Amino acid sequence: MKCISWNVNGLRAVMKKNFMDVFNELDADFFCLQETKLQEGQIEMDLPGYHQYWNYAVKKGYSGTAIFAKEPALAVTYGLGIEEHDQEGRLITLEYADFYLITCYTPNSQNELKRLDYRMTWEIAFREYLNELKTKKPVILCGDLNVAHKEIDLKNWKTNQKNAGFSPQEREKFTELLDSGFVDSFRHFYPELEGAYSWWSYRFNARANNAGWRIDYFVVSDDLTDKLTDAKIHADITGSDHCPVEVDLTI
Repeated sequence: MKCISWNVNGLRAVMKKNFMDVFNELDADFFCLQETKLQEGQIEMDLPGYHQYWNYAVKKGYSGTAIFAKEPALAVTYGLGIEEHDQEGRLITLEYADFYLITCYTPNSQNELKRLDYRMTWEIAFREYLNELKTKKPVILCGDLNVAHKEIDLKNWKTNQKNAGFSPQEREKFTELLDSGFVDSFRHFYPELEGAYSWWSYRFNARANNAGWRIDYFVVSDDLTDKLTDAKIHADITGSDHCPVEVDLTI
């Protein structure tokens, strides 16, 4: 089973570039998107053989997630069921017979960490949600989780320790998630691989210089560890400031 996750940073924009070529070439069983930045009716996706699931933000042109799945879900949940956290279209959960699949666009703590307090409330609620699901069946979580977990996960870690995405608070919350029974699939296979990034700023020629961050993940509940067969970062695929990431499992 092949799963792809991609923060497209505006689906309508990337549709004018290379989205369908990437989509068809990767031929995933599940293709998960973050930051679609659109409302219902603003795009028509012709994806034969796929079922489409969308979650839109209340605010126009902001956030938003989607999943395109070859198999129909048994049940679909949009958001956490908490009004405070469900206004920005950040979460879709698909239930299948043997697992849950979740796409997530985690809130950014923003400049000067002005949204860090909200981010912390999100992190606590989201971890509780994931752990509740995990008591029922295995969980596959993917998305732009807006955190580089370790120093190895970004190029310039020394100068970013007080910045959104690499603050001690955000990193600790990711550690707490893993410690509660989850596995970072990429580091499972490549624990010491340096220079593996999934996001690059549009400024300072960052992508050409590979001055990036790894903030896009597939995280699986630890009962799926023996089902993992590979994890990839498709850094050669352009079209967004993020690149697609992949996990392969035998389910």
